Amino acid sequence: MLRSAAIYGPNASGKSNFLRALQTMKHLVLESAASQQRGDRLPVIPFRLSVDTRQAPSEFEVTFLVDGVRYQYGFSATPEQIHEEWLLAYPKGRAQRWFTRVWAADKKQFEWELGSSLTGEKQLWQKSTRDNALFLSTAVQLNSEQLQPVFDWFKTSLRMSNVGGWAPSFSASLCENDEKSKVMEFLHAADIHIDDVLIEKKTFDPDDLPSDMPEALRDAVIGQMKDKKTLEIKTVHKGSDGKPVIFDFDEESDGTRKLFAFAGPWIDALENGYVLFIDELHDNLHPRLVRFLVELFHNAETNPNNAQLVFTTHETSILNQEVFRRDQVWFCEKDKNQATELYPLTDFSPRKGRENLELAYLSGRYGALPFVKKMRSAS
Repeated sequence: MLRSAAIYGPNASGKSNFLRALQTMKHLVLESAASQQRGDRLPVIPFRLSVDTRQAPSEFEVTFLVDGVRYQYGFSATPEQIHEEWLLAYPKGRAQRWFTRVWAADKKQFEWELGSSLTGEKQLWQKSTRDNALFLSTAVQLNSEQLQPVFDWFKTSLRMSNVGGWAPSFSASLCENDEKSKVMEFLHAADIHIDDVLIEKKTFDPDDLPSDMPEALRDAVIGQMKDKKTLEIKTVHKGSDGKPVIFDFDEESDGTRKLFAFAGPWIDALENGYVLFIDELHDNLHPRLVRFLVELFHNAETNPNNAQLVFTTHETSILNQEVFRRDQVWFCEKDKNQATELYPLTDFSPRKGRENLELAYLSGRYGALPFVKKMRSAS
């Protein structure tokens, strides 16, 4: 099993949209039955640059392992409703179709196939599934034990972050208990010279909000945070006289704050075998720190439970065969119709252990590069 995959491509090539699509899939699995009401629109955005896809359903599918069993789950949807949904399981290596539903537009209803391998109150789950909700989500909400592991993979194992990374609150919460030593070890391994982290719980104070915040937004934040505790993070450095010097977290560099915020999710994923998807991992980080983060997943000692990391990046210094196998590298670019195409490095059959992947990529051999042109003179 591969422990990481890197996705390269120019800006605006669709790398972030690939992760947003997976985020949308996760949201629909977790929320379509719990919070959607009949008639609510789904957060599905079609590809609008093609007349063929503007009104067509968008399709989502993912294959994953839970406790050694492979599952293949997917659905297609428009903003108005689900159009198809399916789940295949491979508990003994052979496919079992647990369920399928397909919208029959002429009949204005779904055609269902509930496999014999799926057990439980199938007819109740079917009748309870709204047009704009997923059967998987509905069945789990109605106590399907068999489908719970599939739902839980989306809820617990699939972890996602955007370009900004995570908020530091999760790492800070680890520093309040016995996990603090692991956070400090992570920071020291990344050559971040912080001697200690101090966490203080503080009652939310509206006066801490920016003075220029719009009044409506300010009122909403105050209403949400009233009577809640916030975590205040302080870092401790050792001065030239050997005495501790305390800094506010905001006084640390962007890279230091990002690494601290990464510490908790990284430790959590590596210990529990989660799957992390991260957009622009390189942002605000030195190339050697990017390699450090990736190699924590590659190392069997630091990753004993086969956690996986999938990330987009422009950092080409790690694009070499010392860091990645050839089947761990992917490229993203747009075709002539501005649609995103994702394709693997293995399509180009690079020579194992010999080809300079970074040089070949930057020279244009694999595509997925920006085509930069000269600007006309202002005069």
